[in-house]
Amino acid sequence: MHKSVRTYMRWARCVNGQKCFFYRSLDNWLLTLVWEVLGLGKPLFPDQEKDPLFWNTWAQRTLENALKLQKLNQNPAKNLILFLGDGMGIPTVTAARILKGQLSGQSGEETQLEMDKFPFVALSKTYNTNAQVADSAGTATAYLCGVKANEGTVGVNAAAVRSQCNTTQGNEVTSILKWAKDAGKSVGIVTTTRVNHATPSAAYAHCVDRDWYSDGEMPAEALQAGCKDIARQLFENIPDIDVVMGGGRKYMFPKNQSDVEYPEEKKHFGTRKDGRNLVEEWNTRMKNKNSRYVWNRKELMSLNPNNLDYILGLFEPADMPYDLERNTETDPSLTEMVEVAIKVLRKNPMGYYLIVEGGRIDHGHHDGKAKQALYEAVEMDRAIGRAGLLTSIYDTMTVVTADHSHMFNFGGYTTRGNSIFGLAPMLSDVDQKPFTSILYGNGPGFKLISGMRENISTINYQETNYQAQAAVPLSSETHGGEDVAIFAKGPMAHLLHGVHEQNYIPHVMAYAACIGQNRDHCKSSSGASRVSPALPSLAALLTLTRLFC
Repeated sequence: MHKSVRTYMRWARCVNGQKCFFYRSLDNWLLTLVWEVLGLGKPLFPDQEKDPLFWNTWAQRTLENALKLQKLNQNPAKNLILFLGDGMGIPTVTAARILKGQLSGQSGEETQLEMDKFPFVALSKTYNTNAQVADSAGTATAYLCGVKANEGTVGVNAAAVRSQCNTTQGNEVTSILKWAKDAGKSVGIVTTTRVNHATPSAAYAHCVDRDWYSDGEMPAEALQAGCKDIARQLFENIPDIDVVMGGGRKYMFPKNQSDVEYPEEKKHFGTRKDGRNLVEEWNTRMKNKNSRYVWNRKELMSLNPNNLDYILGLFEPADMPYDLERNTETDPSLTEMVEVAIKVLRKNPMGYYLIVEGGRIDHGHHDGKAKQALYEAVEMDRAIGRAGLLTSIYDTMTVVTADHSHMFNFGGYTTRGNSIFGLAPMLSDVDQKPFTSILYGNGPGFKLISGMRENISTINYQETNYQAQAAVPLSSETHGGEDVAIFAKGPMAHLLHGVHEQNYIPHVMAYAACIGQNRDHCKSSSGASRVSPALPSLAALLTLTRLFC
């Protein structure tokens, strides 16, 4: 903390015996002034919060809403949307909530994320079959295919061994995206990573190595044994996925073919050794259908979703940029991609399944760049809000969750309204140096200067790519092993409650939509299906209304 503020403080003993600060004799207005001038946030809470009536009224309003939930939504789900925040552990959710509020001029803690408004919340156990702390591939297999699997593998069961091609055949498992497609629904994938990254690939691929993006990344023996790369499987396993949007262009083009956006940069050249141009093949196959391939934001935003049934959007050679660094002329935001996807998919009277990944939350954390990670989480929450405006809770089940957590946290007895990227209001009582509220358990933020912890008062810790201090030095920060949250709304959302194995998620969603295994409940006593696009309902009327808006 700045010296001019510390002069107005003294040590005191808290009731729990730990040391804490309290303000000595400054009037509130002066303290606020000093705090604001120093950029340390707002230490004071709103006056209304001093009145017990404020809290009692808020609690009673919440109680009234909770009582209404006793009338459970047991409609069949025409549509299913899964929002997956990659690496979005509970500390990330809380910090993103505070950031969202602070971006709108509030102190932040009292803010609601869109996912906070969902009526049902559960916890998901994220371990892989062979890993206590999971990776994004094994977890994707769980929440998309309904079975737990080994780390590093996608769309195969736990009998498949990572990188061993000969363990693939016979161990393939299908995803809820395929279950939905087989039931006549439209299906879509939207991600901020490459479309053949670990999370989206489990929706369509069966691969014993998540890093086999194209045949250019595969060992010769795996190719000789007949294993297929993930990019190829995107177009061959389920050839009529209605919407695919994200990054990953270079894996679709022949080796050394220059990129349309970065023609001079060799790192963005095509990687395929088989010489195939998968985008060209897709265009040829879809030429007699209402389809479009786009590679930049301008092309995407110029489309009329009402005239399209299929979209392939590949906006970067690899992963899409962080939202804070996004070129708003060339790269669409996650929210923009989600809006276009829903408008295309919802034309199907049988409904749709859509998976949306905020994939770069994970990358920000791995880099120790908390600011990038949290802004990515806020953008995903914005996309969740937009989806909510385009859908109805009467006929659309929406689930928000994470695949795993990270070694990310924040603390340090910060005051109300303290910038989420700011300092803790104390010095370390060991090395007498300040520290940020946000810290990592491990990662690239570990630094020693002359054998001592770096003094962050000498650097710009508010900078976009600042790497927060970490306890253990690693070139890349690791995942965390704790449970993650599941937020749910819409038909059958109440089935997500308590603590669940992660592979439970697609079974619940399939049950809600009457696809996959459990469909007996979808028939009336006469044997007729409860789910019929011809049946008039409030949900159908609302959907039609949105189509013409």
